[in-house]
This record gives sequence, C-alpha cells and structure tokens, in this order.
Amino acid sequence: MSKNVITVHIDDRLVKVKELFEQNSFHHLMVINDKGELAAVISDRDYTKAIHPNIDKPSATVKDLATLNKRVHQIVKREAVVIAEHASLKAVIQIFYENKISCLPVVDSNKRPVGVISWRDILKWLYEKANKQ
Repeated sequence: MSKNVITVHIDDRLVKVKELFEQNSFHHLMVINDKGELAAVISDRDYTKAIHPNIDKPSATVKDLATLNKRVHQIVKREAVVIAEHASLKAVIQIFYENKISCLPVVDSNKRPVGVISWRDILKWLYEKANKQ
C-alpha cells in the first residue's frame, strides 16, 4: 500500500490534474470533497479521455487548451470503491476481483484517504512471498 496519497479537490481544474500526473509517477489521484472525504478516484485514463489530444502539441488551439478548464467532478464517477484501513488481504483481493478495478483507495473511519493499494502491490507481495519459500 502506498501511503503517499496525493489528492485533488472535486472542484479543481484538470490543469492541476495534468501537473500532478506529470510531476509524479502514479496513475491515480484521490479526489476529495469539502470535508476531506474521498469522493472519487481519477485515473490517468480518465484524464486522457477528457482532454483534447493536441494539448501538449504546438498546434494546440485555444479551444483545445480550454479542455484543461474542466473541473474534476465533470469527468469522474462519484462512487469510488474503497476499503477500510484495517481490512484483510482476502477482502482486498475480493474487491479487486469483483469490481475489476486497478487501484483501491484505503480510507479511515471518517472516509478520508490514508493510502491506495494497486494490483501491482498485490503482485509484489505474492512475488516476495513465493521467493521466501
């Protein structure tokens, strides 16, 4: 589980999302509401679908660049699949399996994001476990 949780507010503009994805090597951002509760998850795929493909090209027009003014809430699904911070590995795997997701936000009892588990984290754990035997 990664405890380095970087968040964006549900009303932030996609230009902020762009900057965070460019500055960091992850594929998901946690989206919070005014109370700091997890409201959604935005993936790099969600972001890429929402912007114009010419954004980073010299030929980008004002209209192309305007797609960066969209707000996060305009492109995310509001019901994030989450898990409590003290859940079992079995519960984590079950949620991944049943929901066909690539990351699982970990929330505390106040629904605030405290971590994120990716399918890579599970594979890493399995790899390490297999190599200990």
